[in-house]
Amino acid sequence: MYTVRLYTAKDYDVWNSFVAASKNGTFLFQRGFMEYHADRFTDASLMVFEGEKLVAVFPANRVGNVLYSHQGLTYGGPVLGKDIYLPAVILVMRHLLEYLNNNSFDKLIVKQVPYIYHKIPAQETEYVLFLCKAALIRRDSLSVIENSSATGYIKGRREAVRRGQKNNLRIEEDGDFEQFWNHILIPNLKQRHNAAPVHTLQEITMLKQRFPDNIRHFNVYDGNMLVAGTTVFITDTVAHPQYVSGNDERNAL
Repeated sequence: MYTVRLYTAKDYDVWNSFVAASKNGTFLFQRGFMEYHADRFTDASLMVFEGEKLVAVFPANRVGNVLYSHQGLTYGGPVLGKDIYLPAVILVMRHLLEYLNNNSFDKLIVKQVPYIYHKIPAQETEYVLFLCKAALIRRDSLSVIENSSATGYIKGRREAVRRGQKNNLRIEEDGDFEQFWNHILIPNLKQRHNAAPVHTLQEITMLKQRFPDNIRHFNVYDGNMLVAGTTVFITDTVAHPQYVSGNDERNAL
């Protein structure tokens, strides 16, 4: 009863509607976000159907004979419908693996959606990977504050807040990324890490236009001078500072 096939452009609306109603999908899996860098990846996203019903999608790209949880995204893995349970997830993963085997893939690399993003608990895939004797090749850490049980600021943070208030720093939500990107973020990343932001100014501006409620930017001003800022990605359950950076000469404020 299960079938697996590649995503195509005609599936755009169906895919987006499924992600929005899923247990563990976020706006990063909306096609309007995934495809902002379509020129850098060979998309090989998969859709799994039980009969005519879409029950799972897998945002993915292909490199040779290896299928990856989409490498242009922070996390990935199977995105599950909210009414699917473990026995069905086992079958979904079995058919995904059969599809890959039948289409000359040698490896599947999965990077799971961290559970803090789940709208409904959705860790079935981890159990299936255990059953399959999947190899753990990487583990990342997250720094997480759970608001309902937050313990408050540590002493150093409280002092920093008071210092900012004393110096009359002003925080403003701003949809214009240009000052922050060009005068703070890009120079800081270049100086400290010899790196560049994952998103160019043009890309983040475009994504903000597509997802105005999910991408928000806040600048910190000393008078009229920009001294710091943060770009926040907001999902149903998490506010994630994608970028945080400040002017080193102004950190004393």
